[in-house]
Amino acid sequence: MFVSPVILSERGVRLEPLALRHEDGLRAAANDGELWKLRITSVPEPEQTRQYIEDALAMREQGHRFAFAVVEDATDTVLGSTSYHDILPAVKRVEIGYTWYAKRAQRSHVNTTCKMLMMGHAFDTLGCHVVGWRTDNFNFASQQAIERLGAKKDGVIRGHAMRRDGTIRDTVMYSMRSGEWPEARAQLQYLRSRHD
Repeated sequence: MFVSPVILSERGVRLEPLALRHEDGLRAAANDGELWKLRITSVPEPEQTRQYIEDALAMREQGHRFAFAVVEDATDTVLGSTSYHDILPAVKRVEIGYTWYAKRAQRSHVNTTCKMLMMGHAFDTLGCHVVGWRTDNFNFASQQAIERLGAKKDGVIRGHAMRRDGTIRDTVMYSMRSGEWPEARAQLQYLRSRHD
């Protein structure tokens, strides 16, 4: 497997391989803000949480997706989930997505910390040449968050995917190349240090 099981942690946040034991915590995180009601996210409805995990585990076995539970170290509370997906070992490319957090963890250091951990692991450990992101054309908060990481907008794929409400979305694509990572990391560390 290109992405092997690993635990990544920093600043009180831990990424650990998603497992069935995270079901109750994931359900509680999704309930914080009733996130499944947002038409532009992949958050599972409460009764679909186990299936969400099982689907992620099946995709891990196939080598297409590696999902993490996002856990708060101090309380061992699940805050949400994020994944490497569209894993392409031959060209050393992964995408980061399927990301969502409990309402209480949003607009905090959690997302930046998780992304820095995942980007660092992808570029520095896995040797990726490119890390990508994709988001709904109406998910403006996600687009801004991706751009703050230093990713470049590649373009928009029109009529690309189905939303949970049955409408068809355009997908905004972003990427970062390995040569851009050192500068992006330095900028993110600088921005983070201003809030410490």
